[in-house]
Amino acid sequence: MKTRSIERTRLVPHTVDGVTEMVLDTETIEVPAPPRDWDQIVRTAVTIGATLLVTVALVWSTSAIGGLLAMSVVAVIAYAAGVAFDLTWIMCMAVEWLLRSDPERAKAPRRAGRWALAVSMAAVFAHGYVFDQMVVGAVGAAVSALAKGGWTIAMRVHARPLDSRTQQWVAKRRAALDGKLAMIPIQRELQRGEAVLDAERRSLTSDPDRGSADPDCGSDPQSGSASPLPTLAGPMTVKDAVRTARDSGITDPDAVLRYVHKVADANARPDTVGRYLRSA
Repeated sequence: MKTRSIERTRLVPHTVDGVTEMVLDTETIEVPAPPRDWDQIVRTAVTIGATLLVTVALVWSTSAIGGLLAMSVVAVIAYAAGVAFDLTWIMCMAVEWLLRSDPERAKAPRRAGRWALAVSMAAVFAHGYVFDQMVVGAVGAAVSALAKGGWTIAMRVHARPLDSRTQQWVAKRRAALDGKLAMIPIQRELQRGEAVLDAERRSLTSDPDRGSADPDCGSDPQSGSASPLPTLAGPMTVKDAVRTARDSGITDPDAVLRYVHKVADANARPDTVGRYLRSA
């Protein structure tokens, strides 16, 4: 039986000059070695092999399709566009892997990946056809198919199939969680909307001159008087407005001028209001 050495630390009493303390003691012991997990080793090897296949397919397709497109555009742009062909079905496989526990949602990326693979293979074959190397084009197109097949097998190795009832249970739990997650941006949007409406409501109902929601009554905070301004009963001249403000206890010229602009004449001159205020 195979064994392996491990170090074990424990507390042991140690006495010096009659004083005993607990100290750490390290010892090496032999324990049975677990059997090699060949399943995990093979699973890892399959994953590495599939990754290498996808990398080779990406490089080959980019080279072939980029060479084809370079006949009409700049080489840098052509090869950059060539990456998109294989990268599309690779992305679809990645999404399919993320949705492996949701077969219904995984159908769309699986179908899209197959179409993207077909387009990529056709482009690689077209490269060989244009350069009178149809055999090379056909073999090169098969590289992408082999890579996708290898990655599909790797995903099946890592897959954990669920029975119908367990799948329904997972779907219900995911739906409940997705509903809560979906409400986060919705609630944030509603809160922003409420804040905008509240700000708009305050701007329409507030009086910047007097700080009152009622434009016809209330006190003027800058007038030096807490007496309420009179309610308007009809047209008023500048002189009457000055007298009314003075009778209401407003003595500050700026406050009187604002009141005159509001109830009598919006174009009343400050010197006119001041003259009426001095004679009131």
